[in-house]
Amino acid sequence: MGFLKIEDKTFVVFGLANKKSVATAIARVLVEEGGRVIHVVRSEERAETAGKLFPDSPVFICDVEQEENIIRVRQEIGEAVGEADGGRIDGLVHSIAYANYSEGLTPFHGTLKKDFLQAFDISCFSFISICNHFRELFAVNGSAVTISISTTSMAAENYGYMAPIKAALNSSVCFLAKSFSSFSEVRFNAVAPSLLKTSASAGIPGYIDSYLYAEQAILRKKALKTSEAADLAVFLLSPRSSGITAQTMVVDAGMSVNYFDAEIVKAAVS
Repeated sequence: MGFLKIEDKTFVVFGLANKKSVATAIARVLVEEGGRVIHVVRSEERAETAGKLFPDSPVFICDVEQEENIIRVRQEIGEAVGEADGGRIDGLVHSIAYANYSEGLTPFHGTLKKDFLQAFDISCFSFISICNHFRELFAVNGSAVTISISTTSMAAENYGYMAPIKAALNSSVCFLAKSFSSFSEVRFNAVAPSLLKTSASAGIPGYIDSYLYAEQAILRKKALKTSEAADLAVFLLSPRSSGITAQTMVVDAGMSVNYFDAEIVKAAVS
């Protein structure tokens, strides 16, 4: 058995969109380490993509904006893992986020209520709802991991209202860990990476400039790789992280300690 001890364990991964997705990177590591992966994606098109990337993994469709879809897919996955005969899932990944940036950059105080509430529903509440409906399908010592961001208190104008929503997601991790502790040992954690090169991120206004800045702020002068965030997520899903719960764990290659890098300061004031 390998160091992570996840051989033959079953993991449900929500959120694969394409080959650059964080969910894809996490699933890839899980499979490499001998885990069984079940994908849950938003649409038929994404199901086709998942099937091509992971031909040996079952794929289910669920638009989490409608809670009845979460209830349905939970039943489908329960049947797929043999719940009636004691089958359970050992881990769950929530790699889902959505914000409507179609109107471009908008001052935070001008955030539209409908956009904020939709983003909150999909990006944060879906994690709570999924964990609630899957609660009896978790192995007693299972693990749930969601994907956050490296800081929610730095006011990036282009990220806007998604930072407060991610802050709520981080808080939800703590509250889920507490509420589940009354009947299980399921752990809840968030992986909080710095800027990544994903297709979803590319839809954020001004993201490329922010990404290039992050490269300069990171100690090694190279941006975080999606695979590095995935490695942390898989560790948190594994029994090797049994003592870690209710945490938001930053993986940013040291960016958060380097905002006063001499080269950046010089460029800013010159």
